[in-house]
Amino acid sequence: MGLGAPEIILIVLALLLLFGGKKIPELMRGMGKGVKEFKDAQNGVDKSEKPEEK
Repeated sequence: MGLGAPEIILIVLALLLLFGGKKIPELMRGMGKGVKEFKDAQNGVDKSEKPEEK
């Protein structure tokens, strides 16, 4: 069981209707950062241990 193509298309269409095309990249960027921080926290990685991004 999982998400198939029809389900993904439905979700994308619902997001477009709710937020509009201009807001979606900002939402995805924020969600990506949140997932990355969550994974880092699970792995015990601290921000002070990472090299600084330029």
